[in-house]
Amino acid sequence: MTLPRLTAAQVAARLGVKAETVYAYVSRGLLTRERDAHGSSFDALEVEAFAAARRRTPARTPTHPTTGMPLGVVQTQIADIEDGELLYRGRRARDLIGTPFAEAVAWLWGVERVDAPDPAIGSARAMVEALPLHAGAMDRLRAAVTGFAADDPLRYDASATTAHRIGWTLITGLPVALGGTPDVELARSLVSGWRGSADAATLGAVNAALVLLMDHDLAVSTFAARVAASARADGYAAISAALGAADSPLHISAATRTARLLTRVRRGQEPERALAETLREGSGIPGFGHPLYRDGDDRADALFPLIAALPDGASAMDAVERLSAVVTDRTGLRPNVDLALAALVSAARLPDDAASTIFVLGRIAGWTAHIAAEYAEPAMRLRPRGQYVGP
Repeated sequence: MTLPRLTAAQVAARLGVKAETVYAYVSRGLLTRERDAHGSSFDALEVEAFAAARRRTPARTPTHPTTGMPLGVVQTQIADIEDGELLYRGRRARDLIGTPFAEAVAWLWGVERVDAPDPAIGSARAMVEALPLHAGAMDRLRAAVTGFAADDPLRYDASATTAHRIGWTLITGLPVALGGTPDVELARSLVSGWRGSADAATLGAVNAALVLLMDHDLAVSTFAARVAASARADGYAAISAALGAADSPLHISAATRTARLLTRVRRGQEPERALAETLREGSGIPGFGHPLYRDGDDRADALFPLIAALPDGASAMDAVERLSAVVTDRTGLRPNVDLALAALVSAARLPDDAASTIFVLGRIAGWTAHIAAEYAEPAMRLRPRGQYVGP
């Protein structure tokens, strides 16, 4: 006799937790579930075994899957990873990649688009143009955000409405401030800053990347934005806090490191030598592995199929495959979204640091959603207590 399967609500009641916690167990591989037209269901015997194991295991502070350090938990209704798939508000991210980025943002926030005012774009562009020629993508982004902030006297209202207005200002204004031309299609506006024109395949791939990068659990940059918002920083300041965390070799700047690695391979270096040079720069192998995915990065899997149709798609994917063969064989690590993004900019003949710019523009959508959500929480709730361990 087959036991009836349990709903998520029934599992939550059996374990004495919220339904969100049940899905967190799923995302961490502690419970398995099946999905059909009627929703999620769980094996009753597996749930019983899990309940028994929880009774036998003393309660402990949650830890990070990589570092093992104590980990706080912040509830979110924006993004989740379940069964190896990235979801936005319960919808699969990969199902949205054909939606124009601005429309996806409007859906994620639940507010209509508002374009950046021309004077603000002029202020931001002036800040970018004042930088030295060797300034990198993250430098230009930070300067532009500062320019937009300086031109906005109404930025200090710590409300969701103001956060969304600031978010729209940055998402629609940054591509133009960075050298692009205004366009209702944000992917086209962004790419025009690097290329005079772009084919449909390139625009489609860039749009897909922007959508796939909107949010991703509680990444360090997202948490930085929420901490700043918890102290009631204005939206630009909270985004700047996120940019500070993002400009690091283990986070968004890894996309540019990965693009440079892929460029070395495309220019004829053997993968082993290119990897050796990259490793000498420190911070490990970029473009491979992610602690939140057991079977490969869902975002990379969604993006790779779009790359073959790009101008240099075949050559870029050949480099990806040769590089992956070496890394996966020796480490077991699989490509992540940084490698897919590197392949995109390489195949589309964009500069290496375009990878980080695309990543940031997409992620501003998630940062803004989290900032707006944090404004609804008690102020300063994300200030942890230190545990003194010194002399």
